[in-house]
Amino acid sequence: MTKMTLCRLLLLLALMCTLAGCGYRLTSSSASSLVVGKTLWVPFIGNESISPSAQTVLRRALYDECHVLRGIVAADSEASADLYMKGKLLSYTTKAISYNAADRVSEVSLTLEVELELYKSGGLTPIWKGTLQASKVYPTNFNLALQRNAEESALDAASRIIASKFIAATEQNY
Repeated sequence: MTKMTLCRLLLLLALMCTLAGCGYRLTSSSASSLVVGKTLWVPFIGNESISPSAQTVLRRALYDECHVLRGIVAADSEASADLYMKGKLLSYTTKAISYNAADRVSEVSLTLEVELELYKSGGLTPIWKGTLQASKVYPTNFNLALQRNAEESALDAASRIIASKFIAATEQNY
């Protein structure tokens, strides 16, 4: 065998090894992935916070984001669901983050912290369990109705962030 043939053979072997890939693969099981057509049941989320409506907004955001991002539909009941979730709203806090020239609050940060668990139908151990947190800043207003609307919009946005983080965390369950 000539040197030229040997070089070509080694180059071909190196090229084949390179094209074969690096060997990485997903380690999470298909059981933890959220796929189109599955049904999800999110019962009443426990509320250890001061907000009377945050758990309802969070529940709606979980249903909406799972449907929009992964095609999962809401189940009629826990018994008919492919997946079901347990959750607890741990905290709902608001904190002034900026002030205007008159030394009045101009922006407030709303922070939610939630503990969620996802179960497969009939399963006793969770597929995923964790604590998620999200914050959203909203402006203050002298008009209390406008102030309340801004806070509700921030709550909805923070809930959607948590729902998106939940989907990502569930699918990246290593």
